[in-house]
Amino acid sequence: MTRNELKQMWFNLPTSTIVTKTILVEMDKYLGRKGQGTVQITNDGPSGFTQFKSHEVNPMEYVLNRKEYKSGEYKLVIK
Repeated sequence: MTRNELKQMWFNLPTSTIVTKTILVEMDKYLGRKGQGTVQITNDGPSGFTQFKSHEVNPMEYVLNRKEYKSGEYKLVIK
């Protein structure tokens, strides 16, 4: 391939980006922390990557009251 052909192929590559929005709830397995867990909210898209993680006493109640969950755009994963 010539340099011109390679350059043309490079500029013709698709530029679409995949947007990933996830809420991950991971329940603690320790006896002293039953019912507690961590909540991780991840947003990855064209505007950048953001991630927030927090330990909560009532993780499901916390998630159900978050604006991200209420928006309906985020996928909820429970482990």
